[in-house]
Amino acid sequence: MTKDELKTAASALGFSAVGVCDVVSAPHLDFFDQWVARQRHADMDWLAASRALRSDPETLLPGGRSIIAVTLDYNRPNPYVPGHPRIARYALGRDYHKVLRGKLKRLAGLLEAEGFAARPCVDSAPIFERDYAHLAGLGWFGKNTMLIDSRRGSWFFLGLLLTTASFEPDAPAEGGCGTCTRCIDACPTGAIVFADGRWGIDSGRCISYLTIEHEGPIPEDLATQMGPWTFGCDVCQEVCPFNEQRLTQPLRGALATEPDFLRERPFPSLEGIEAMTETEWDLLTQGSAIRRTGLEGLKRNARINRANGS
Repeated sequence: MTKDELKTAASALGFSAVGVCDVVSAPHLDFFDQWVARQRHADMDWLAASRALRSDPETLLPGGRSIIAVTLDYNRPNPYVPGHPRIARYALGRDYHKVLRGKLKRLAGLLEAEGFAARPCVDSAPIFERDYAHLAGLGWFGKNTMLIDSRRGSWFFLGLLLTTASFEPDAPAEGGCGTCTRCIDACPTGAIVFADGRWGIDSGRCISYLTIEHEGPIPEDLATQMGPWTFGCDVCQEVCPFNEQRLTQPLRGALATEPDFLRERPFPSLEGIEAMTETEWDLLTQGSAIRRTGLEGLKRNARINRANGS
């Protein structure tokens, strides 16, 4: 299979963009070590624990020679309705892990049919997805740490396919935020911080972390700044100029076309969430990334939203 045939097959599976890079050590491993040393990972101890695995992709696929990086757009309208949960756009449809992994397995099957090994990686694998997607030409790092495609913005999921097949690498993406500070200024909790020579996220202050990963009570000073966000947060992407819809540049802020990301999920009101039973929770969150926070976590967030006047 040639690289052109590979990219054609990836496009046929619905991926928005595809690129290739070599299997190399993660470029930002040193920054990751500094980030962890500063406790920017909050209580997500598994990040530090998986450091050895993250240092070299060959720990995930011995003999790996190329990394195929893909994106899949998920942007869709997400109007805020007072009294109802505000969910980050990425979690409105079907769980992206399931969607991307299924597509990557099909792509892997094409390589395996030619005698090569391949391993899909979608978020949960210990690998720096953004590093390799950048090397593969799919985007550059914004000040909000999101990977940004100058033409498409940042509303996309990332997936990687490690393989023992060898493809000519693409050129790394180029671009930058310049003097823009919209995301920094707009972040409700001041979670975008500068340290060790670059911008990063202080997870302990990030609304996405607080509403999804953090267990137990949320400190009052941060809870009051959560506003209406019940699961995740989109503020730093919503204000980014590269996500603006422009008639002269129709690719910017590209909208999702994947049917699984366009499904409508009937969320109850905030009061309904607080009164939700385990059975109702199970039915609501089947096949959804929202299961990550758990029923009690979602109830906690809904209580905070209501206290904030949402």
